[in-house]
Amino acid sequence: MEINLAEHLPIMGVEHDCILSKQGDITIAFKIALPEAFTLSDEDYEEMHQCLVKAVKILQPGTILHKQDWFVQSEYKLEAGGSYLNQCAARHFAGRAYFKHDCYILLTRKPRNRQPSGSLVHPVMVPPETLDPQFLRAFTDNANQFKRILEDSKLIKLIRLKSDDLLSHSKKTGLIERYCFLSDQQQYKDIQFGDEIRIGNEHLAVYTLGDATDLPAACGSRIDYDQFSTDKTRFPVSFAAGLGLLLHCNHLYNQYLFVDDAQATLKQMEKKRLRLQSLSGYSRANVIALEATNNFLNEAISQQRLPVKAHFNVMVWSNNTEQLKDLKSQVASALAGMDAAAKPETVGAAQLWWSAIPGNAADFPMNDSFDTFAEQACCFLNLETNYKSVNPKEGIRFCDRLNNRPVYVDLFDAPRTSGITSNMGMLVCGASGGGKSMTVNHILRTLYDQGAHCVIVDIGGSYVGLCESVKGYYFTYKEDDPIRFNPFYLPEGQSLDTEKKENLKALLVSLWKDEKESFDRSEYVALSNALQGYYETEVFRCFDSFYEYLKNDYVQVLREHKVKDHHFDLDNFLYVLRPYYKGGEFDYLLNATEKLDLLNQPFVVIELDNIRDHPILFPVVTLLIMEMFMSKMRKLAGVRKVLFIDEAWKAIAKSGMAEFLRYAFKTIRKFNGIPGVATQELDDLVSSPIIKDAIINNADIKVLMEMKKFINKFDKLQDTLGLSDKAKTILLSVNKDDREIFIDLGGQVQKVYRNELCPEEYYTYTTEGTERVKVMEMAKLHGSMEKGIEALIKEKEAK
Repeated sequence: MEINLAEHLPIMGVEHDCILSKQGDITIAFKIALPEAFTLSDEDYEEMHQCLVKAVKILQPGTILHKQDWFVQSEYKLEAGGSYLNQCAARHFAGRAYFKHDCYILLTRKPRNRQPSGSLVHPVMVPPETLDPQFLRAFTDNANQFKRILEDSKLIKLIRLKSDDLLSHSKKTGLIERYCFLSDQQQYKDIQFGDEIRIGNEHLAVYTLGDATDLPAACGSRIDYDQFSTDKTRFPVSFAAGLGLLLHCNHLYNQYLFVDDAQATLKQMEKKRLRLQSLSGYSRANVIALEATNNFLNEAISQQRLPVKAHFNVMVWSNNTEQLKDLKSQVASALAGMDAAAKPETVGAAQLWWSAIPGNAADFPMNDSFDTFAEQACCFLNLETNYKSVNPKEGIRFCDRLNNRPVYVDLFDAPRTSGITSNMGMLVCGASGGGKSMTVNHILRTLYDQGAHCVIVDIGGSYVGLCESVKGYYFTYKEDDPIRFNPFYLPEGQSLDTEKKENLKALLVSLWKDEKESFDRSEYVALSNALQGYYETEVFRCFDSFYEYLKNDYVQVLREHKVKDHHFDLDNFLYVLRPYYKGGEFDYLLNATEKLDLLNQPFVVIELDNIRDHPILFPVVTLLIMEMFMSKMRKLAGVRKVLFIDEAWKAIAKSGMAEFLRYAFKTIRKFNGIPGVATQELDDLVSSPIIKDAIINNADIKVLMEMKKFINKFDKLQDTLGLSDKAKTILLSVNKDDREIFIDLGGQVQKVYRNELCPEEYYTYTTEGTERVKVMEMAKLHGSMEKGIEALIKEKEAK
């Protein structure tokens, strides 16, 4: 016989943002934002546990806490748009399966003297207490107090659900309908009770923790997660994590805590104790029960415990009955991890399903609950959720650790706005082969796509593929094609300003004078006048034309003004700078005729491998890099600037540029700039004063690769990087085989992400020698990086 669910649903309606049952129970619903999985320490779990216990203790007698966690398989979706690599990544991750988690707390207040319904659908009269406005006000105040206590932990956030969230309407499925049909799509399904529960095509099974004999011997706020633990560290997850995100199937985890009058409960227990005492001579079972009851009463009184009744159940479903059998073993395995036993419900399954309808917790069959204290009951609450993601336009794409679902992470703006970080300095550290270059390439490419100007100083050619892909400027030194710049060039429409003049003077003085030689005021004025006069002439701007202006025109100016040699020795100046003039040893360095507009070029890479030990070229090139970035920093208002120095920082520091590194890490944040440095040697971190004083202390963003090989000497590294014990535990869980990276933001937020790349991104960023050569060959053959990589991927797939 068919029954219309709407007619017999135990919910009367929703009023004043509360669910009202037909028996007069009032329910206030909250949606909860829980901490992200794998990001908490032992202390964090203990703090959350204490907050939960405190919140439960303030609930009025007659209140039921029903926590309902949804874990439903979903598919990742992202609008394909933006750059070529973004579109490739969107196709790569489209349809990626993951388990979407939604968590709700439903606080139900029963009227006094409420009578059980006696059946699933039998109606009763509404108690008069429910109609009293004071009853609702008192309950609402109590619920708000509960909310404030939980949010005081700063780890949990509760959002009160309004009527529109609880009820369905034309564009959205409400909480009650979603539960009844196990779907957030607006579709009606038949619900069948019998040997099994069927909702549409879905077969539903229920497994309970409702009997004290099935419970673990001990419980706590957290439990070790062996997969991420090491010999030195124990990685914590919540005690009930195995029934949450770690249970990989569609399921609902229902958690009930029934709070009644504590004194009345203890009085009942005393009666039970006396009864067992009188019967203890007849059965050893009665002796054991008497001892357990005594212990319960003693602990309740001596430790000021709140006695509650509790029940926990897992509802799993599938449209395949064979798969449902496999799900049973998964649930049993999850409970075994808690040292508990799974009890499949058959006869009582329908009643458990019915009482889990949001707002109907008061109809729960209390014979399926057990007596415990709030402290133990709260251990069984799920306390983690999936990684959170920001707007794709504002973050960098990584993946979570459980499902490899793409999540977007804001490393720079949001943490600084919220006070987590105070600057945007970034330190990247990882051994060779650990994924460091891939990670940095990915971060830089994302920042470039978001409109940033990137200047990269490298040794080793890690960014040649990315630079070619974004059509940036790539500077490197080869014997047949030496490195070339043109600091004298001015883009059309620009004039010589004070900053440009000062930068040129600094360059000319560094070429002319030794560090120990003095630079007089008269020489300063003479160079200023020379540059001013030079830029008033109509010539192609480069060092050669400037040199010729000095030799042919400016010498006349000096004679007219009767400038003596001891004021400005032009002959000496021309002699010392002669190697940079045409025909000289370094005539290529300052006379470039292409790649000239560095100010407006958003992606510039300077590769220094072949000149890092050159006594002349290297200092000049580093000075040119500094001049170029300073120009971008001061002239490109409102544009994000990135200065990233790979392993070249060691050479730069040796050439007297340490002060520039210090300046960059302390100052460029004021100009919307991001300074970054990468290193791969542990000794670099622990022994270099440059790294420690200038960089680490001003790098609130630390990106670290796997460090397990340093586990036996980790204390020194931990001290140098300023890592907490929590950060140490999370960092040592990183697995490079899963392409995982560790990110620490301001010492306050630590997470591990997976840096999964689509094939197009991988071949763009690759630093493996043979692969990089092959990519460049294919790009040359097919006319562009994009077409070359596509051809290479097709070739690999064909093989």
